[in-house]
Amino acid sequence: MRRRGSSERLECLDALRGLVMVLMALDHSRDFFHFRSIRHLSSMDLATTTAPIFLTRWVTHFCAPVFFFLAGSGAFLSEAGGKSKRDLSIFLVTRGLWLVFLELTFVNWVGWNFGVDLHMNQAYVLWAIGWCMVALAGLIHLPIEGVAAFGVGMIVVHDAFDGVGPEAWGAAGGLWKVLHAGGKAEFAPGYFLDAGYPLIPWIGVMAAGYAFGPVLRLDPAARQKAALRLGGALILGFALLRLSNLYGDPVPWSVQSRPGMTALSVLKCMKYPPSLSYLLMTLGPALCLLAWLDRGVPPWLRFARTFGRVPMFFYLIHIPLLHAMAVVEETLRVGRADWLIGDQWNAGPIPLPAGAGVGLLGVYGAWAAAVLALYPVCAWFAELKRRRRDWWLGYF
Repeated sequence: MRRRGSSERLECLDALRGLVMVLMALDHSRDFFHFRSIRHLSSMDLATTTAPIFLTRWVTHFCAPVFFFLAGSGAFLSEAGGKSKRDLSIFLVTRGLWLVFLELTFVNWVGWNFGVDLHMNQAYVLWAIGWCMVALAGLIHLPIEGVAAFGVGMIVVHDAFDGVGPEAWGAAGGLWKVLHAGGKAEFAPGYFLDAGYPLIPWIGVMAAGYAFGPVLRLDPAARQKAALRLGGALILGFALLRLSNLYGDPVPWSVQSRPGMTALSVLKCMKYPPSLSYLLMTLGPALCLLAWLDRGVPPWLRFARTFGRVPMFFYLIHIPLLHAMAVVEETLRVGRADWLIGDQWNAGPIPLPAGAGVGLLGVYGAWAAAVLALYPVCAWFAELKRRRRDWWLGYF
């Protein structure tokens, strides 16, 4: 089987990565605008939600697994393109630590909170990606089979430890929250780290993406066949595992009053931390979509390639944009937006004016407006990265 040239860029990767970034913007539009979110009501609570609200949240579940997986694949392709393992390791460590720094500063203060709060530090997506890159910097020195075994093993086995709570680790309970259980860990009196994305099994997902890298260097027909087969196998694995209720998710599905809601119960898999069922449910269809996009990105999806070429830049600017839009919208519509200033997720519910928040149509409208506004900015930055090779551009 012929392998592609190292200089060839796979537009299907850019398109898939861009699509999940756009879906991420939908999720954050829901966070800032939707009346359920600002009232701290779960969109996936089957007792109170509706199918449209549930599915709006559920479809965004594809974002994180795809982004972590493709970050690993991108690391492999960088090595295949001529970067030595030593240089790649240095880059992964330095970029990873840079992302951790951005999470704890810019993303927290400028993105989510519109203010500085050192007492509650949110450790979300960039935090996890950064530490996963640091871990991958060591893993890449193993044979590719070893990286694959490590990644798949962590993904498959980690649910066996779901019943082990932080209290079982005593003084190291905070570390267990960061690694697996999630939640708020107090690292100094009155100072907390909110581990929203526990590192296990995200490290395994990135390692699996790295191990998938050789497939991306095959000729198109073989590449598409392999991605489709693997994606189909993951989907089948999800169906068998989830329907059995034997393993793979700490919360079993259950029969609901209506068949449609029963189907939603099956789809309601644990994201924090990501269960095996959750990862099979998302990565399987994503790989099938990748195989389809590899046959040619359709014209109506080509816009996503622009976002996929600068995903970190998109991430950093879309949160403060949506946040600012929400503050302006709520101020104009209900006269105040104080619940959107400060640590809104960790402070707990506060009294809200009547009519605060909007319905799904408003969420989708805000999402579309933000994506349209971000496109020319991301197109400019993508062109800048194409024309120039400044070292710092690789960190965005």
